[in-house]
Amino acid sequence: MKAAIVIEPGQTPVFADFNDPVPQEGEELITVTAAAMSQVTKSRASGAHHTSPGSLPAVVGIDGVGRTQDGRRVYFVSPEEPFGGMAEKVAVSIDQCIPLPADVDDITAAAIAIPGMSSWAALKERAHLIAGENVLVNGATGTSGRLAVQIAKYLGAKRVIATGRNVSVLEQVKALGADVTIPLNQSPKELENAFMEQFGGEGVDVVLDYLWGQSAETLIVAAAKAGKDAVPIRFVQIGAVTGRDITLPSAALRSSALVLMGSGIGSISLGGLVGAISGVLQAVVPGKLKIKTQAVPLANVEDAWNKDSGNSRVVFVVRRNFGASAQL
Repeated sequence: MKAAIVIEPGQTPVFADFNDPVPQEGEELITVTAAAMSQVTKSRASGAHHTSPGSLPAVVGIDGVGRTQDGRRVYFVSPEEPFGGMAEKVAVSIDQCIPLPADVDDITAAAIAIPGMSSWAALKERAHLIAGENVLVNGATGTSGRLAVQIAKYLGAKRVIATGRNVSVLEQVKALGADVTIPLNQSPKELENAFMEQFGGEGVDVVLDYLWGQSAETLIVAAAKAGKDAVPIRFVQIGAVTGRDITLPSAALRSSALVLMGSGIGSISLGGLVGAISGVLQAVVPGKLKIKTQAVPLANVEDAWNKDSGNSRVVFVVRRNFGASAQL
């Protein structure tokens, strides 16, 4: 079969031949139609992620959309090494295959599953969001952040506060459900005051952090200074776009009811992550969830791998011969 294959860590995957997978007991053999490029996939291919393949060569991609041998449309996640989603075929445990709603096309399903799961799992599995609570999304201008705003609203958040450096994109996030926007490109003191204003008043119950770095430090200090006495603020760390480490003042924890936690592979069970993805896919139509996509033939993986796709999510199209329902 043809597949996108990483031969050495850090190198761009190549489009080449790879052995066909042989399904074991309890696995589905899936003919793949679409697979999205994600930061997790790129990090694993580079060898930097803690779940990177233990041996190479290997097929890249942790998920995708396709057809089972009896014709069912499914989203799949976490195939066993050395196989991956960016291939013509893949074998995946039945428990890791999710039936697709009829009104969600293949490209949308492939594009939205992982970034949507990041906030759905954080809100439901980690923060245990209660309808009527207020949510702050730190880093709301990226694909995952924009979905986080939409999903928080869909799950019942009363107010959603969105942060980001790009002021024009923050304006677009308002149309997706953000009640308040805070630009991050202001002085540290101004930013701290802006955060304190939100933590005071009606307050913030849950923070979803996609950035870490300096903005997370400022958020934690502001929460400690302005948060309501003994009222927990659940701070869920999801991504580290602007920095892998922070300086955490001990007084910020002693003087507040702040609860720090992470969300991702390892902190949530595979079953929990699969359940979160299922929730996102079922919510696409009723929640009117929006995501920008860019369809690219898998054969062009080498050209597309390192190109900036802007705010669009690249989805590699693998097969087109499944009729109109695939909407490719």
